[in-house]
Amino acid sequence: MDEIASAIADPVRRGILELLRDARLSAGEISERFAISRPAVSRHLRVLRESGLVRDELAGRHRYYVLQPERFDELADWIAGFARASGWEQRLDALETEVYRTRRERRAAAVDPASVSSSESSPVLPDRAAPGQPAAPRGPVTPGEAENA
Repeated sequence: MDEIASAIADPVRRGILELLRDARLSAGEISERFAISRPAVSRHLRVLRESGLVRDELAGRHRYYVLQPERFDELADWIAGFARASGWEQRLDALETEVYRTRRERRAAAVDPASVSSSESSPVLPDRAAPGQPAAPRGPVTPGEAENA
């Protein structure tokens, strides 16, 4: 892992790795994209090859360099150990839990009205009765009111 970390510490080598992420390239094609000499690019390619991050393939008289992405796995796993879930992820998880709990309670209340507290289940009576219906009582009826009704 130290060898890989050392190899990617240089910005030119990181640039080479980014180029090789998309396609295999020859040393000449790589050196055309940098403002350094071909021998300097060759030295960077040697470091990358020795670390195992790239391999070379011979195709006739040409040597192509190919990225070895699996070599990053150990370093990526090590770095991932430092990453934490963001505060937003934790808050959204808590919100999701609350939404599911509320939905579950509402379904249970719809199936079993007795499970809802009495203050939630008592209907609000209208002030006036619907046409053709007797007026609904608004509380206890006293004996005097019953006689007048």
